[in-house]
Parts: sequence; structure tokens; C-alpha cells
Amino acid sequence: MSKRTRFSPEVRERAVRLVAEQEREHASKWAVITSIASKIGCSTRTLSNWVRRSEVDAGSRPGVTSEEQARVKALEREVKELRRANEILRKASAYFAQAELDRRGT
Repeated sequence: MSKRTRFSPEVRERAVRLVAEQEREHASKWAVITSIASKIGCSTRTLSNWVRRSEVDAGSRPGVTSEEQARVKALEREVKELRRANEILRKASAYFAQAELDRRGT
């Protein structure tokens, strides 16, 4: 299940790069983000999130990188699947143990 995105990765990368390049020309980072967001047609919050994510991934801002997030998500999915498989095996084991007891009892 993937999220539908309106902007391609190339557009995102270019927008983030423009923010970094034009930061010195504006009074604040928010002013740069506002200017560029209006030019590419996204919200300022969206562009701000892209910039923040890029900074975390580059190591210039503390936080969990996209790669680490993807790894944790994959591990959580695997744990969920393993728990489901264990539950199935536990129930099957109990079923067959009961069947064996019934067979011996008759």
C-alpha cells in the first residue's frame, strides 16, 4: 500500500536544493520556504517537512533517518507476521495434541 504523491522525487530534491541555495538571500529559512513553495505549488508545511527530512538524512539535524525508519518499519512488519505464524502453530499444536488424546482415549 503506497501513498499517492503529487510531486515526484526529482521535484522534491530540486525544491530542497533551492531552499539551501537561496537561504542566504532571504531574512529567514521560512521566507525562503514560503517563496519556493508558492513557485512549485505546494504548501509551505510540505516543503518545510521535505527540508527537515533532508537535513535529518544528511546528518545536519538530529533525528531518525529515512533509511532507519524504513528498516524499523520492515522489522515491525516481520515481527507481526512471525507473531501471526506462531499463533497459528500454537493453535495447530493444541488441535493435534487434543486429537491424539481423543484417539488414545477411545
